[in-house]
Amino acid sequence: MADVSRDLQWGGLTAHSGLEALVAVALVVGTMFGAVQMRRMLQQLRYAETGILAASGAFFEFIEAQFRDWRLTPAETDVALLTLKGLDIPDIATVRGAAEGTVRAQLASVYGKARVSNRGQFVSLFIEDLLQRPPVEAEGRKPHRGAA
Repeated sequence: MADVSRDLQWGGLTAHSGLEALVAVALVVGTMFGAVQMRRMLQQLRYAETGILAASGAFFEFIEAQFRDWRLTPAETDVALLTLKGLDIPDIATVRGAAEGTVRAQLASVYGKARVSNRGQFVSLFIEDLLQRPPVEAEGRKPHRGAA
């Protein structure tokens, strides 16, 4: 913009200074457009983060409710949560300051109360709920093949 201003003062409006002025204006407009788009994207990101927090809060409430239904002890609840987070028995023992045998026994109790026999089945109880599709009518779309 300063270069265009100098060119206009010294030489008046020429094809060169006119083209530079046009380019400078386009750059300013483009920068403003980019700033507006960036602001919109940041706003959308904040909305998405809020939705994720709400969903994760609801999911955690679901997990807690399931643990209450199974009547897990506080120790079993800790072990179950750490299992859902992906920790293995040695890591859970380290985090909890407990022996691996204790963690194995607590995990076996959790599996028994959940009526599953291993980690994969236990985790799938919760993942299955996440993967459930909302009712087709609520989405306004046709169901996928094989959907109920």
